[in-house]
Amino acid sequence: MISPNDLQTYIAGAKQRASRPIHGGNRQWAASMAGISPEQILDFSASINPLGTPKSAIAAIQSHLTDLSHYPDPEYTSLRAALGKFHQLSPEWILAGNGVAELLTWVGRDLSQLSSTVLFTPAFTDYDRALKTFDCQVERYPLQLSNQQVIFDKDLPEITNSHNKGILINNPHNPTGYLFTRNSLLPYLERFALVVIDEAFMDFLTPDQQQSLIDLVPSHPNLVILRSLTKFYSLPALRLGYAIAHPERLQRWQTWRDPWCVNSLAVAAGIVVLEDVEFQQQTWAWLKSAKSHLFSGLSQIAGLNPLPNAANYLLVQTEIAGSLLQKELLQEDKILIRDCLSFPELGDRYFRVAVRLEHENQRLIEVLRCLS
Repeated sequence: MISPNDLQTYIAGAKQRASRPIHGGNRQWAASMAGISPEQILDFSASINPLGTPKSAIAAIQSHLTDLSHYPDPEYTSLRAALGKFHQLSPEWILAGNGVAELLTWVGRDLSQLSSTVLFTPAFTDYDRALKTFDCQVERYPLQLSNQQVIFDKDLPEITNSHNKGILINNPHNPTGYLFTRNSLLPYLERFALVVIDEAFMDFLTPDQQQSLIDLVPSHPNLVILRSLTKFYSLPALRLGYAIAHPERLQRWQTWRDPWCVNSLAVAAGIVVLEDVEFQQQTWAWLKSAKSHLFSGLSQIAGLNPLPNAANYLLVQTEIAGSLLQKELLQEDKILIRDCLSFPELGDRYFRVAVRLEHENQRLIEVLRCLS
């Protein structure tokens, strides 16, 4: 018979499991678990640029505080013009959004009109949210993870009637960081009714390394590209992303959504960071060095196996349950890593960490080494 104490313990554990966040960066949840303030946490769970918000963005926000007493431009003319200049596209091909998350909702609505949507799994958790909202049928095709790398066949698995289906791809892929090449993606444009490429982490790659399909959008009405300005430029609280697609599609999305989805301060920051070449160069230089250091350090710890990738985070295979490591690091060292329980295909033998500043990466390495 279950004792009252056992029952209370079970209930507390159930509440904890139910409240476990499905996204990284939930410092409030982590602080409540560790009994500390959010400011005390060293957060490796959210893959945000640790160089911080660019000074150009801070200055732009401060200079536009008087805009708070006015509605934003509902067409976001200046921001779309800046994005168009950045990508060498007419502004009509661009739609600003309240982060990629909002735009995924309208992606889901378009995909729901097709027979099904193909996902490569594990997949970003918010894809399921967007697809379930409109009762999309989903076909899942797993990426193969070896001890050293992500393995993906050059050819898409055999899929029947793909011309009636959509496909939603993260590139670089989250959570593995695998980078699909342009050439590997090109056949999908001919096979599927709708191809959506989420390039939220693409700008962490230098221009010569990027595998973007943005330049192909004008010649492919069935192609949608999603981009984020919040991760690279450390602006997650402002919520700013954009879609690149044929104007007819974007005009339809505009009629579906609430007015004024993007606030004026996000618009002001977004315009200036696109021209902040110094910050971009600093980020690429930091990432190359810091990621190499973190990968090397984790590789040398018994029981840990980081997978090589192209992103600003590392997926790490572990002999110890990732959720237990997360709890230990949080409560003993005030360090938050991302467990992978929200990626069911991975199970509990992986965790994900963002690449941070080198002294912070070194602290993580030392703590994990002591636990091994």
